[in-house]
Amino acid sequence: MERKKSENVVWHEGKIKKEDRERFLRQKGVILWLTGLSGSGKSTIAHELEYRLLNMGHLAYVLDGDNIRHGLNGDLGFSPQDREENIRRIGEVAKLFADLGIIAITAFISPYKKDRQRVRSLVKEDEFVEIYVKCSIDVLKQRDTKGMYEKALRGEIKEFTGVSAPYEEPENPELVLNTEKESVEESVNKVLEYLKNKKII
Repeated sequence: MERKKSENVVWHEGKIKKEDRERFLRQKGVILWLTGLSGSGKSTIAHELEYRLLNMGHLAYVLDGDNIRHGLNGDLGFSPQDREENIRRIGEVAKLFADLGIIAITAFISPYKKDRQRVRSLVKEDEFVEIYVKCSIDVLKQRDTKGMYEKALRGEIKEFTGVSAPYEEPENPELVLNTEKESVEESVNKVLEYLKNKKII
């Protein structure tokens, strides 16, 4: 979606740099991008990860797909164009959080590879961690207490990702969390181990 840029706008550099904020917080500012189908466990894992990081003395914040649509992206629907704009906006917000030195944890279906790649391109190579929260449709249907998948399969819900709208699986994510086989604790531990190994925390 091409947008007209504002004219006569100049970027202003401050005296404090990202590295200064990271030293203050004793962590690296990064984007942890959780992607996966509805009901796969993205939000549950994201909030547990935020809780665990805070208890370890690290500053993290969850940007959750549903919550963001109550405010910042409340004007967007679920057309391909609106989905693209949804991810573009949250990518820019997550970039600001990472620049602040915060561990930004996003929980969005983000179905299109090109949109996830666009967010990756906003930051340095090691500042974007794509985490694929993987779960099969069969298991998601079993978990779905509201019957959303069944309704989508019957054609009652239009543009439902994974059924009537596409989901493009990540090809080379930094992490895969298989929530059919892993508990929430096991998935969170995998992420924490990755963050330690990469010296993010």
